[in-house]
Amino acid sequence: MQYVIDPRSGNRLSVLGFGCMRFPLDRALTERLIVEAVAAGINYFDTAYLYGNSEATLGSILQKHSLRDQVYIATKLPHRKCRRPGDFQRLFSERLERLQTDHIDYYLIHNIADLRSWWDLVGLGIEGWIAEKQANGQIGQIGFSFHGSQGAFMTMLDAYDWDFCQIQYNYMDENYQAGRDGLVKAHQKGLPVMIMEPLLGGKLATGLPVKAQRLFQELDPERSAASWALRWLWNQPEVSVVLSGMNRAEQLSDNLAAAEDAGVGMLSEDEAAVFAPVIAVLSESYRIPCTGCNYCMPCPNGVNIPACFAAYNTSYALGFFQGFQQYMTGSGASRPDTLSVASVCIKCRACEGKCPQGIEIIKSLEAVKKRMEPWWFRLALAVMRRVMS
Repeated sequence: MQYVIDPRSGNRLSVLGFGCMRFPLDRALTERLIVEAVAAGINYFDTAYLYGNSEATLGSILQKHSLRDQVYIATKLPHRKCRRPGDFQRLFSERLERLQTDHIDYYLIHNIADLRSWWDLVGLGIEGWIAEKQANGQIGQIGFSFHGSQGAFMTMLDAYDWDFCQIQYNYMDENYQAGRDGLVKAHQKGLPVMIMEPLLGGKLATGLPVKAQRLFQELDPERSAASWALRWLWNQPEVSVVLSGMNRAEQLSDNLAAAEDAGVGMLSEDEAAVFAPVIAVLSESYRIPCTGCNYCMPCPNGVNIPACFAAYNTSYALGFFQGFQQYMTGSGASRPDTLSVASVCIKCRACEGKCPQGIEIIKSLEAVKKRMEPWWFRLALAVMRRVMS
């Protein structure tokens, strides 16, 4: 494992961090992965209030194996739930309880998209609250995770004396949200930059079109697509910690192998050049930039929005038949009594505005419906409904 020094705190952070948003459903497997990750040198774990039972799971496993003092925990304040000054402490105390700890090493304002959100918190007195928590040691470093425009990111960097920040960044998103320019500015200000969605919700690992896979394999037939994506990030001096949501032993092993020689200059000229044609192939295949974060869920009418988008993208990346199979299984199309396909959408717009990627969800679901639900599919559904009624 390679490490970087956080210039603000002096903390020695593993370049590979464990993203805890997508833990496996199997609790025993989750426990094994966390214990093995720490043993292999991973010492940065990123979770959040909004990640379901993630905090409680992480906290109990660290406590059970006496690992708390070996790792840095990052978790997040759900700022939209802060409507009065007392909410800061109430939500923070809940984080401590779930994580079974008396302090948070890296605390983030979660999912900031614009400066107004920050000023709303300032109006409630968050600056004084942060100062108190850092003074008594309950918060180590304070930062923010970002999903918004590049201009908004630049102003957020200057709005407060932050200790670190977290951005979505990968070789497909070099000019998206904070982007490369935002990454550079944060680094110039002396902030460690934590990278989320390095694999774009897994698309850069397991969802590459065959043509893109071949481009990588021509240079190194043994290296995984995920490893290519991680190496692209570690090759940049402005990147501090790359968060990967590892929910299988093979993923952990592969990422650890990639991290062994992580560092600036790890890509040769030929390796660095291969990303341009790969990006071109991916740009043709992935029509909806969904990462599967589930922030848009649950849908009041039962549409499985991320599953619909994933199947739609697969139909372009790997072929319609494979995409349609995924649509049938992922959106419950085989169960008319619990149907969650795109055509179930009633355009209530409860999902609109929640997407960190800024996807026009209703419009995109219409595109999914048009491609993934041809006339014969709708006829089959009608027959199945009649039989079951």
